[in-house]
Amino acid sequence: MILPIYLYGQEILRTECKEADLEKKEELTRLIADMKETLVSADGCGLAAPQVGVDMRLAIVDGRDLTDVYPYLKDFVRVMINPVIVESSADTCTYSEGCLSVPGIYAEVARPSSITVEYYDENFEKKTEVFDKFACRMIEHELDHLDGNLFTDHVSPIRKKMITKKLHNISSRKIATRYRSK
Repeated sequence: MILPIYLYGQEILRTECKEADLEKKEELTRLIADMKETLVSADGCGLAAPQVGVDMRLAIVDGRDLTDVYPYLKDFVRVMINPVIVESSADTCTYSEGCLSVPGIYAEVARPSSITVEYYDENFEKKTEVFDKFACRMIEHELDHLDGNLFTDHVSPIRKKMITKKLHNISSRKIATRYRSK
């Protein structure tokens, strides 16, 4: 089922999410399937549970549609349940970011160049992986959502001032999205 994507201004997007109950496998499996369908429908590369109104530490990243720019992402899909960044590199890199919950706004954001993440996959197996390049970026962006942070929180003060009116329009629902939103 395609779920509505919550837009900037919704309280759930500022919530530090609770851990998923790994004993509720059927419920989690259904939510994962719905989130994957929603992500494809919205033509995004990542989606976190709070973006669909769920207070849970669950995120999906899918880089397969980005292979024209990042060929190494051709098979890159991760479902991350209760992810934790256990290590971040001191060096950073800057990329332009956008977000399904903040439509029409893009900004340069500096983040660590590599991270190590512990998480449970969609088969409920514990994993520890190191990510770099754009895969790292996608994961950092989605995991930020689980802590109630948005990419706009990381932009420079001058850029933040420049996007204030657009953010207000999103929170006032004076925008249209090509996907189902709330």
